[in-house]
Amino acid sequence: MARPILPIPKPLPLQFRVTKLPPLRAAYLFRIQEEGARLQSESLGSYTRGCLAGAHRLEDNGPAWQAMRLSRNRHWAHPITIELIKKLATKSKEKDGWNGLLVGDLSMPRGGPMWPSHRSHQIGLDADVWLTPMPERRYSQREQENVSAKLMLTDDHLSVDYNFWTDAHYRLIKRAASFREVQRVFVHPAIKKELCESSEKDRTWLSKVRPVRGHNYHFHIRLRCPPGSGKCIPQREPKVNDGCGVELDNWYKWLHARLKQKYKNPENYKPSKSRYSWLTLDDMPFGCQAVLSSP
Repeated sequence: MARPILPIPKPLPLQFRVTKLPPLRAAYLFRIQEEGARLQSESLGSYTRGCLAGAHRLEDNGPAWQAMRLSRNRHWAHPITIELIKKLATKSKEKDGWNGLLVGDLSMPRGGPMWPSHRSHQIGLDADVWLTPMPERRYSQREQENVSAKLMLTDDHLSVDYNFWTDAHYRLIKRAASFREVQRVFVHPAIKKELCESSEKDRTWLSKVRPVRGHNYHFHIRLRCPPGSGKCIPQREPKVNDGCGVELDNWYKWLHARLKQKYKNPENYKPSKSRYSWLTLDDMPFGCQAVLSSP
């Protein structure tokens, strides 16, 4: 049986033809990098739009820390961040009753947008530390990949869960905020409230501890732009007060409104979605193209 002769398709009108492919998103271009750029260490741009030259990688295992989720390849950072993590791990183990740090995401090998997890962490000056301490034994590599952090809040997210929260958590966060190079420490508003209520004499460090939603399994350390990093865009300094008044009250108004919405219309309640970065390389700071193209 003869095959039917198909008509030759007509070309699309010019206005419907694809003449130029859309540019690749910066998040993809940075994500596929497996090693740091062999350049002098430098943070370029801002915490939420930038890249990282000459990144150093935190070892998977150290005397007082273990890195988690190794397959993500997100344990790269500016050398001062790596040094800070090691210093915090050692001091908190020696003096704060913390068995060791479980370290979450730092940055990717060359920084850049980190879809879909973070808006910041782009210039090697941000670090996530789990609020779950290291166990007495060492996690295996498989456990480093699969073990989950513990939620530190009650079900309504209005206070810390004392089944997991201890005085050692307080001491750890206070120590992190006490380092001069640290500019901010982000925690969930309920954790900030607990820190405010637990602090008595010295409250100066509380100005660095900023309430931000989502930080209920870990806390987030942000370092200042290193000296001599002219291409690093600094963030303004935190307010001098302890942040335990109006600012925290406003967060709790938001939390109560969110909780009311959740229970009033549970079928329509949707958690906030992660921000997707649509930045292209042209949107990134000058110098990031050289970071990507460097060996």
